[in-house]
Amino acid sequence: MPPRTRQRIRLARWIAVAADVLQIALMPVFGAGGFSWVNDALDVAVAATMVILLGWHVAFLPTLVAELIPFVDLFPTWTVAVFAVTRGGAPPAPGVGPSKPA
Repeated sequence: MPPRTRQRIRLARWIAVAADVLQIALMPVFGAGGFSWVNDALDVAVAATMVILLGWHVAFLPTLVAELIPFVDLFPTWTVAVFAVTRGGAPPAPGVGPSKPA
């Protein structure tokens, strides 16, 4: 699993928000029909990016499935999933933080 740094968490959150905003704003284009494959490709790319940035988490699987269902993707599922996965933030670096009693 890749290390969860503040930079990775911040980048993952920005990507999730951007993907959801893009899908909601361009819903008429991404709707069922000619360009729905672009929407699906975007979701697969976002899922892969989240796994690369944050590591595998079970929340990403139902999010990807929900995003592939037409009109369900109007809910900001990537944003919710990423914020849920990263709600604890980055763990402290080794040797940083409270020390254990001897």
